[in-house]
Parts: sequence; C-alpha cells; structure tokens
Amino acid sequence: MLESKPILASIVFSLIGIAILVITFWIIEKITPENLWKEIIHNKNSALAIMAGAFMIAIAMIISAALHG
Repeated sequence: MLESKPILASIVFSLIGIAILVITFWIIEKITPENLWKEIIHNKNSALAIMAGAFMIAIAMIISAALHG
C-alpha cells in the first residue's frame, strides 16, 4: 500500500515554494525602476533576462533549502 503523506507533503511544499517564488519576483518587479518583463520582451535585453533567471534560480534554491531542511 502506498503512503499518501509524503506525496501530499511534496505537493503542499511545492505549491508553497512556487507561491513564495512568485511573490518574491513580484516584489522585485515593484521595487525596480523599470518594468522587467517589458524590458526583456520589447527591448530584447538579454542581460536582464539572464539576471532575472539567475534570481529565480537563487530564490528557488533558498526556498527549497528552507522548506526541506
């Protein structure tokens, strides 16, 4: 018989991590002087896209370490 507690815990922690990641990106978007998404898409700023991707990876690593101990 398959235990559902670890599966449910993984789903809950994943959803919490994704929510925290989205909230932190939204906060960074609000405190920066330019609109990051507009700058990346319309102005084709690849350096900013790399920086945003690195930020997302770094925050995801911090969240995963905090959630999983």
